[in-house]
Amino acid sequence: MSETQQQILITLAMCTHNHADRLKRTLEDIRQLEPPINPWEILIIDNASTDETPKLLAASNWHPPGISVRIIQEPRLGISYARNCASQNAKGKYVLYVDDDETPNPKWIRAHEQNILTHEPDALAGPIHVLFEHGERPSWLQDELLGFLGNLDYGDDQWLTDPATHCYTGNLAVKNKIFAKIGGFDTDLGRRGQVNTGGEDTEFYRRLIAHGCKVRWVADAIINHRIHTDKLRRRYFLELHYHQGMAEGSRCRGNGSRIPPKHLFGQLARSIKNALQQRFSLGKDHSLRLEMNTIYFLGYIRGWTTK
Repeated sequence: MSETQQQILITLAMCTHNHADRLKRTLEDIRQLEPPINPWEILIIDNASTDETPKLLAASNWHPPGISVRIIQEPRLGISYARNCASQNAKGKYVLYVDDDETPNPKWIRAHEQNILTHEPDALAGPIHVLFEHGERPSWLQDELLGFLGNLDYGDDQWLTDPATHCYTGNLAVKNKIFAKIGGFDTDLGRRGQVNTGGEDTEFYRRLIAHGCKVRWVADAIINHRIHTDKLRRRYFLELHYHQGMAEGSRCRGNGSRIPPKHLFGQLARSIKNALQQRFSLGKDHSLRLEMNTIYFLGYIRGWTTK
């Protein structure tokens, strides 16, 4: 590691793909951050964008004064490829991820820095609050579904040790050398362009815990996730679970037989029954979570039977 790399504590890394309309707001918000005390840099990964994103990034009017800003192209489409590209090119001791449709609180990066200096954890995560700025919250969007839009809050500062919990890369910092220890983000998971899937950040967090890494929850490092109208559709949640089911079904089968185990069909049948009962008893505004379970099992079986 060079002397310059040793001097940089945090690389703020943002990955973006064809979101020029949302990206403009995020770049403006980054400029309003209270800068950390220690040296930092901004690294943006343009993940095969074909819209106005390259032109927007090429402008310099959004750059915070006196901060190194680098733009790197990652031609392989997929958020996991982009995040791995960020970790491989970051000069900071920590890589702090932010999404291209988020607004950090002004003290966001300072809160992470303070915990880095005090505790020197292997990774840090913070709250993500859902912000409905393009329309009202639909009646069917129950509280239990907000997590699928990135909403996350574990309360006060603490150490995270339970693999059953999770963190999202919309507000996650990782000590750069940890990637060499546990590997990067799984490129078989995560969103690819318009293919609506996920799971890469949850899988990465579980790997952190499995390797005994120290993960710090930072209550004051708050991010606001601006929800676009295309996510305020029932279909968005169903597509997300279908593709996630396909990925996990294929992964679980491995090199084994493509004939799904019988118990999967029993799980599918029970999920259909539960979803229908909920819909008929409480109405469609209360049945989406169970419908998502059904579509997940359909995707899982499809993933098991295909390459």
